[in-house]
Amino acid sequence: MSKSYFDTDNNGHKPFELPGARPHYNPDRPGQVEHIFLDLSLDIPKESYQGSCSIRLLPIRNGIDRLTLDAVNLNIESVQVDDVPQNFDYDGEQLSIQLSEATQIGKRLLIAIAYSVAKPQRGIYFIQPDKHYPNKPTQVWTQGEDEDSRFWFPCFDYPGQLSTSEIRVRVPNPLVAISNGELIDTTEDGDYKIYHWSQQQVHPTYLMTLAVGDFAEIRDEWNGKPVTYYVEKGREEDAKRSMGKTPRMIEFLSQKYGYPYPFPKYAQVCVDDFIFGGMENTSTTLLTDRCLLDERAALDNRNTESLVVHELAHQWFGDLVVIKHWSHAWIKEGMASYSEVMWTEQEYSLEEAAYYRLLEARRYISEDSSRYRRPMVTHVYREAIELYDRHIYEKGSCVYHMIRAQLGDELFWQAIQTFIQDNAHKTVETIDLLRAIEKSTGRNLLFLFDQYVYRGGHPDFKVAYSWDGDANLAKITVTQTQVAEGKNGSKDLFDLKIPIGFGNTQQEETVKLKTFTVRINEREQSFYFPLENKPQFISFDVGNNYLKTVTLEYPIPELKAQLESDPNPISRIYAAEALAKKGGLEATKALSSALKNDSLWGVRVEVAKQLAQINLDQAFDGLVLGLKDKNAYVRRSVVEALAQIKTAESYKVVRGLVQKGDPSYYVEATASRVIGAIASANLEEKPKEDKVLKQLKGVLEEKAGWNEIVRSGAVAGLAEFKTSEAALNLLIEYTKLGVPQPLRLATIRALGKISVGQSPVNLERILEKLTELAKESFFLTQVAVAAALGQMETPKAVGILRSLAEQTADGRVRRYAEEEISKVQKNIGSEKTLRQLREDFDQLKQQNQELRSRLENLEAKSK
Repeated sequence: MSKSYFDTDNNGHKPFELPGARPHYNPDRPGQVEHIFLDLSLDIPKESYQGSCSIRLLPIRNGIDRLTLDAVNLNIESVQVDDVPQNFDYDGEQLSIQLSEATQIGKRLLIAIAYSVAKPQRGIYFIQPDKHYPNKPTQVWTQGEDEDSRFWFPCFDYPGQLSTSEIRVRVPNPLVAISNGELIDTTEDGDYKIYHWSQQQVHPTYLMTLAVGDFAEIRDEWNGKPVTYYVEKGREEDAKRSMGKTPRMIEFLSQKYGYPYPFPKYAQVCVDDFIFGGMENTSTTLLTDRCLLDERAALDNRNTESLVVHELAHQWFGDLVVIKHWSHAWIKEGMASYSEVMWTEQEYSLEEAAYYRLLEARRYISEDSSRYRRPMVTHVYREAIELYDRHIYEKGSCVYHMIRAQLGDELFWQAIQTFIQDNAHKTVETIDLLRAIEKSTGRNLLFLFDQYVYRGGHPDFKVAYSWDGDANLAKITVTQTQVAEGKNGSKDLFDLKIPIGFGNTQQEETVKLKTFTVRINEREQSFYFPLENKPQFISFDVGNNYLKTVTLEYPIPELKAQLESDPNPISRIYAAEALAKKGGLEATKALSSALKNDSLWGVRVEVAKQLAQINLDQAFDGLVLGLKDKNAYVRRSVVEALAQIKTAESYKVVRGLVQKGDPSYYVEATASRVIGAIASANLEEKPKEDKVLKQLKGVLEEKAGWNEIVRSGAVAGLAEFKTSEAALNLLIEYTKLGVPQPLRLATIRALGKISVGQSPVNLERILEKLTELAKESFFLTQVAVAAALGQMETPKAVGILRSLAEQTADGRVRRYAEEEISKVQKNIGSEKTLRQLREDFDQLKQQNQELRSRLENLEAKSK
């Protein structure tokens, strides 16, 4: 848990716990819930339903005379136990049943609760067309994680209780109802149809689900089990493109986990307005319909493939093996995220998987440095949903990879398979994973868990190298910079055994690495390695298996050789970062050549970013060639990098791209944003603002389409014109109801960005608009409003964020709003002076760049 709960030393990191956080424990168990049966009848136009919930309970203790169930905002009509009416109290959050007969061990109770629900706030969602969105489908879907099932049926709502379940639901024709397990019966009832689903394997309440809609059903299969995809009619092709690899993924994971897919079917239902990317309900995953790809989107969008394999992996990690308490959620989320890495390795290559892992590590590192630092396992929070962050997904994935690196492939899979076999259909905590590793491999990895799981943080390494030619010794000095100087015994130190490789590239041959493993456990250590001859490059943490940050302090020749020849793509990327810091013509040439020649698109993507950091005109020449790259991810990165180079040349290139377009939606979107960024920078030859605004307005009028990616790019481009009233007027148009949702959300966010340069009158308009938008109840709108307000530099934004935090029903929104308040307070303090300085600095940088570029040219000629 985050240390701040016990001590105040957070090494300059914001604490995870917000005021009001407290320890959370599972409640005492009155007995074992054996079965839950919901019998419901929906009234969709009225957003309501009625029915009954029956719970079969086997008591574990004698003499319990009161049962407490979670039930929020339900209308409880009656409670019976074994057909005898019972007295009950209900306070709107908990249903307390006074048993007329106290429990006896082994004597089952059947609790039957008749209830109804009108306009539910959470848990179950009614989606319908309205005057603003007449084409919206009619759908009903549920979302239980973390503790929202209590909003749609009374239950013991925590993950420690596992039971079988069944749902019978009456829906109007032609809608279909999909739920967990198998469809055991359908009955016609006039204009209605009754669907009866039964789930025979035990699972927690948060994984019970219901999805209702007029779906197209696409059937596939794996080993005789049905694999089905449900999507809005007309999107059948997109469904196959997006989910068609599912049977192969089921086969892959069944093999890896050593346990065949455990449920009778696997359904994936794409629903409208979903509040997550996906949710792994047992045998019935719900996905956002925004994950459905058309042909162009599939060019450079693997997010859908990752999402599909992530939710599928949960069928084992999370559904078959269930976490006992939310504090151990990393066990399931980390493995589902690591399964994205494994699938990338399986489907593409080892190199691509390494790059995927680097991106995961960076997402966690950015949360650690800018949001808060916390242990991965903590039970101190306000609401469990706060734990669903990058520490349990991305850092969790990196921890699984470190376990794999420690054990080697064969033992790693042995351990994972033991963990699943020993805990199938049971609940687990972190300790159970350690036990499975020790049982199957004899290895004790507590040292790794102590450093990465039970406390926050990771090592930040600075690595320096020098060569002693007389003694043929390589000297490597490693510093753990996360620890202050002179704090050698600090508890923030890491103690790890890290391989260091020395590379030599012979003609025509593969690279040979000579590797030594050293123990790094102090703030600063130097190591000496006797070598036959001077190495061409040095590879720190060969294989890059540890979660860390690395700064390389090597001479330019070694960095160039590493960028060209290190077999590991992550090492090549670290070399590119170090070269860009050195700057100068030689580094520029090396990076330009890597952008053209590196075999992995991921490395080319990163090299493009680094080239833009070098303030030389030659860097621009190298970058522009990257626009011809066949890989859309690389082109996107090049365009993004051009935003750093605010010159007439870069403006011309990007403007051409906005005009002629690109096969990729994402490249087009990035170009629209970047042209705004370049044109709005105050350069001498400032292009006509009106020209660019007109161009972006053209994009908004003509480029509607898939998930509004392209038009959202144009909106981000408009937001760069922070002093333009015309740009603001356009944006406000697109925040209206009726604008396609993804575009509307992007525009709401953009209001925050454009606000910082607007006149006082226009600032008031923005605040009024955001105040009005903050009243909407939809989760994604609230998140967008909070994000917009967090970018503002006026105390008035704080007031709107406060009322949003107080009024929202969503714990995530509450947390975002409070975090954004502190951002605004910081903005108010320093922004004004900073901005002026930054603008002056940009101009100086520009003039300096021209001079240095000329100088480098002269020097090159004189050589």
